[in-house]
This record gives sequence, C-alpha cells and structure tokens, in this order.
Amino acid sequence: MTIFQISRRKAIAAIALVFACGATAFAQERRFYSPPDLSTVRSISAEHGMVVAQERIAAEVGADILRQGGNAVDAAVATGFALAVTYPRAGNIGGGGFMVIHLAERNEDVAIDYRETAPAATTRDMFLGPDGKPDTDKSRNSALGIGVPGTVAGLALALEKYGSGRFTLAQILKPAIELAREGFVIADDTADTLPDMYRRMARWPNSSRAFFRDGGTALREGDRLVQADLAATLLAIAEQGPHGFYQGPVAERVAKAVRDAGGIMTADDLKSYEAVIRKPVRGNYRGYEIVSMPLPSSGGTVLLETLNILEGFAMAEMKQGSAPSLHVMIEAMKRAYADRARYLGDPAFVNAPADILITKDYAAKQRASIDLARATPSAEALLATPHEGSNTTHYSVVDSGGNAVSNTYTLNFSYGIGLVAEGTGVLLNNELDDFTAAPGASNAFGLVGFEANLPGPGKRPLSSMSPTIVLKDGKPVLVTGSPGGSRIISAVLQVVVDVLDYKMDVAAAVAAPRLHHQWIPDVVRVERGFSEEVLAELKAKGHQVTEPLGQTSANSIAVTASGLLGAPDPRTRGTAAAGQ
Repeated sequence: MTIFQISRRKAIAAIALVFACGATAFAQERRFYSPPDLSTVRSISAEHGMVVAQERIAAEVGADILRQGGNAVDAAVATGFALAVTYPRAGNIGGGGFMVIHLAERNEDVAIDYRETAPAATTRDMFLGPDGKPDTDKSRNSALGIGVPGTVAGLALALEKYGSGRFTLAQILKPAIELAREGFVIADDTADTLPDMYRRMARWPNSSRAFFRDGGTALREGDRLVQADLAATLLAIAEQGPHGFYQGPVAERVAKAVRDAGGIMTADDLKSYEAVIRKPVRGNYRGYEIVSMPLPSSGGTVLLETLNILEGFAMAEMKQGSAPSLHVMIEAMKRAYADRARYLGDPAFVNAPADILITKDYAAKQRASIDLARATPSAEALLATPHEGSNTTHYSVVDSGGNAVSNTYTLNFSYGIGLVAEGTGVLLNNELDDFTAAPGASNAFGLVGFEANLPGPGKRPLSSMSPTIVLKDGKPVLVTGSPGGSRIISAVLQVVVDVLDYKMDVAAAVAAPRLHHQWIPDVVRVERGFSEEVLAELKAKGHQVTEPLGQTSANSIAVTASGLLGAPDPRTRGTAAAGQ
C-alpha cells in the first residue's frame, strides 16, 4: 500500500491507538515554566555577530570564533562540537540533526540533513512484540533504537562547504577538546537534569563511570565533569576528519557497544553514513520569506502549511494571546499535523506530496473548514488526499556579513538512550523511536504515523526539527528553532507569528507562553501564563485544555536596523546569548 492509498477511515481509526502512548515525552518535564512579565523582557544586543544557545560555555566558544573573523558557519560548527561536551543532555556527536544556512554574499540558502539513519539490518517490524503490536520498550529503551549518528558528518560538511576558510576542522575542535580533557564545572540545566538519569544510565557501567560518582550518586552543581574518552574521540576527528569517527577504532568501538547492548549497528553502517545537502523548503508569509528544513524533517512543511492557513486571518487585529488568536492557531496546527501523520517520510523512500501541502490553494481549502465559533474534532480535521501532479537542542548564529545559521540537533530523549560507547565518550541516541512502529501507532511524543514512516534499512526517521530563517528582501530578520519533539513546530510557529504579526520584541516573543496541538491526541497543551478567562473561552469553543506542555527552548536572533537582538529562551536554565 502506498501513502496515497491511506483512507480517511483508516486515519480516523488510528485515534484509538494513541492516547496511552502519547504522554511519555510530555510527562518528562518536571519543572513548570512561568512566563515573566513580558513588558520587562529585553533582548541582548550585539553589533557584529551573535550566538544564542542552550548552554553558555558553548555559546561563548562560537562567539569567540566570530571575534577571530570566522563566519556564522564556522561559529555554528564550533558551537555544535562544544555542546557535545558541555550539554550532554542533547548536544551530541552521537546523534544527528538539521542545519539551515543563509549565505549573504551568494544570496543562497542551503539545508544540511545529518539525520541519523537506520542500520542495514533494520526490518519493518523490528519494534513489534510477539503479539504484533508496538513494543515501545524496544524503540525507546533498548539498543535497537540507536540510529547511525550523523552529527560529525554534518558539521564537517558545513565547515568544508560553507565555512570562511579561515579555520581548519582541528582549529574549530580545539575548544571542545580542551573542555572535554580539562573538564568544566557542572551548572544550570545539566545540574538540573543529570540526577534524574541515574536509573536509566546505570544499566551500562561505562555510562555510570562517565557521569556519576562512585557509590551511584550523580555529579552535582559545582562538580567538574571530565570526559577523557570523548576528548580522544574529538582529537581523532580533528586529526583525521570524519574518517576519525566513521572508520577505524572509534567506529569499531561504537558499533561494538551497540551490539553488546543488543542493537544491530555495524562498523559498515558507520562507514557508509553520508550527510546530505538539500534544497530548503520555502514560502511567503505576509511579505516575508520563510526558509526552513525539508524532508525528512516535517518541520518546514508543517510550519509553512500552518502559516499559509493563518495568512488568511487578520491575526494583527486579534490581540496576541487572546482566545480568537489562539483558536485559529490551534485549528491550523491541527490540520497541518494531520497531514504530517498521513503523508510525510524520508524522501528517498516516499513520494510525499509536500509541494502541494505548502501551496496557498491547499491552505485556502484547509482554512475554509475552520469554524471560528467551535473546535473541529480531530476526526473531522482531514481533507481528502491531495493528488500528486523531546531530547534536542537548538542554537542560532548571525555574523557581521549577514550570514545566518539555524541548527537543531538531537539525541531524542534527554541523554539519548543513556549508553556511552566504551572507550569513546560518545553518548548515543534512541532516535529510531521517531519511526512509526506500525501504521497508526505513535512515538514517545504521541505523533501518529503511517506507512511512509515505517522502519527500513538506511532510512531516516521523520523529524519535527524546524531550524528556520526568516528573510525580508533577501536579508535575515529572524533566526529561530527549538527542541521539544512534536512541540518544535508549534514553538517556532508562535515565535514567528508573535514577531511578524504582533511586532513583539524577539525576547518577549520567545518568553511568551506557548500552546500546542498535534491533531492526535485531540488536546491543547498549554504552559502557565494564559489567563483563566482566555482558557475558559477556549474550553467554551470545545477545546480540551491540559497542562503541562513540556519543554521547548526557542533560542532566537532578530536582525534589526540597529543591530542584532538575541533571545535566549528562559525556559532552560543556562541559555545564553554571546555576541560582539
């Protein structure tokens, strides 16, 4: 059966499969975000360049590259490798992600896909139990969920193709190597999250040795984290390029660690990995050009479809954060996420109708089905099939020449699967949970999928990562993105709408309370900060409203006539904007 043969009835029937599975990632966040008084929130300004990231040491590493004359790509690559040391929760060389780049001199936009791939031994039913039903433990907690990491290949490719040429890979890696070898003092989000990881990571003695004290207690705030094995791995990459990771001793150790833990990855899987340069998905919203990530990330497609639906509403005439504004946003999300579930997957394996989903005509049909007075039940939020013709981190970089980078990469769960490959210091992902175990099943974030996103050898699981650059007259005005699994797209959407429609300062737009709807389950998840009156109005329209939303962190940069304005997201302790 092809993706175009999925019936409306079949899609509706999938609703019954989701509710028990979809709460996992939403429940992981133990702290509730309480937005500050938005009138007091201020951006951090810089004149010549800026890096905004979820961890301050790595942000400074990137900013220092800018100070030395590097461009935004140089700084982004340095930040990415540094985060692999200083932000083990999501910074990584054991995972993968997506990068969107705006090159000012060439007036060119490119996307780099360094998403993890499934090992060659992957089978369609590998995440099913003996009863033929999805076994979530296999994809989320076992080594079967580990995808072939893409980060090293992706960052190296970005530097080689689009860096300034001032720095070798070894020079870019030097700060990360020193941080791993000499250690750094644990603080902020790592101190908040590492203690919760003991039971998950203690399954593997090497993971315990890397992140915990003797006796089984986690490293705490103020302790020094030294990662000698990771320093050696980074040094191998510095000396040999990507071959130092994908071939030779490091690759053999990574593959052995995965197999010893019950997985199926081989050294040949690592050797055959390639990052891919893709054409970004792009569209227009109220005179601005939106440049985002194409498939196998669903982020850009769903973001553009949602914005196209909203463009037909007078958003600026609705008060920001009001029930009318939020209602149409929820309804637009609902329809775009439904299309994500039905159609999208790895473009090497699926001929998805993405070009149709982002057209203005298709958005007009979707918009016409929205009732301004009541919520549309998820089972009714499905148009006829168009015919063909959770843990992650995001950072944004802009340099003095007008180049911009939006980068989102991930291990999937916080600290990935929790396995540090012996002798490498590499913390591995459980990214293959982003596949659909069976048609109509959901992943840890409750996202439903069908045949297009079933597992397969060499296949890249569908993602929600949405690194995005907004242009006006060909020049960047906003660089944004977020972690958060299924919540990524809705977080980016709300930042874009708040900045473009409501003319909010970027810091206030990032700090404003957010909500989320992903078609199934048919609930609106909200952060604290919305008034009781607004929530009551939404409920009166038929929306089921619930807390918590779960973590997002939309570290963003606005480019204005007076300079760069950085907005580190206050939801994560330790986020920072570093500029010059």
